Amino acid sequence: MTNASYKQFCPVAMAAEVLCTRWTIVLLRELIAGSTRFNELRRGVPRMSPALLSKRLSELETAGIVERNRIPGPPEIDAYRLTKAGRDLQPVVESIGMWGQKWVETEPSLENLDPELLMWDMRRNLNTDPVPRQRRVIEFIYPELPSSQRRWWLIVEPDRTVDLCHIDPGFDVDLYATVDLRTMTEIWMGLRSVASAVDSDALVLVGDRVLVDNMQSWLGLSPFAAQAKLAS
Repeated sequence: MTNASYKQFCPVAMAAEVLCTRWTIVLLRELIAGSTRFNELRRGVPRMSPALLSKRLSELETAGIVERNRIPGPPEIDAYRLTKAGRDLQPVVESIGMWGQKWVETEPSLENLDPELLMWDMRRNLNTDPVPRQRRVIEFIYPELPSSQRRWWLIVEPDRTVDLCHIDPGFDVDLYATVDLRTMTEIWMGLRSVASAVDSDALVLVGDRVLVDNMQSWLGLSPFAAQAKLAS
């Protein structure tokens, strides 16, 4: 996968040659989380160029970690799925995430704020059980961000699918959540509770009482939020 070789027979060195190129572990995180299509993967790694994404997918395919299948159209679309070798990497990637949650200092983590990645993670981890069965629309407003990044909509459909919109979908909004991006990221990472953010007026919720009262439950949180952070 790379011209740089450790030239060691050690399995750690050989695995590192495959897995430790830039963006590869993060891309594997997205594939493990269930993203299969190119545009879905791009939303999970928004700062990765399309050209590099294509290159890394091709390298993972060559290494037998990913397989590409054509989904009949129109239009025809490629889907990327983990092979058995790729699925075996799930506990490895999860362990890396848990280690990062536990030992990487909080402040450096919160210097890398990204509304698109945050909202995409929230969409795919949202727990629909506490959400009423009718369509529900939740608008997140980040007042400090530029207008192009300020407003996001999560839409929970009656069939329990969840969509993320960055352009007004035109539906009535059931819950408005006004919050700064750092606070919402802290909540998502399990570093702060919804209740504490509301009590300090860092998070303002207006709308459907059921959604307001159950936000901590339906929000879902990061898969790594269960790990207590030991680094301050």
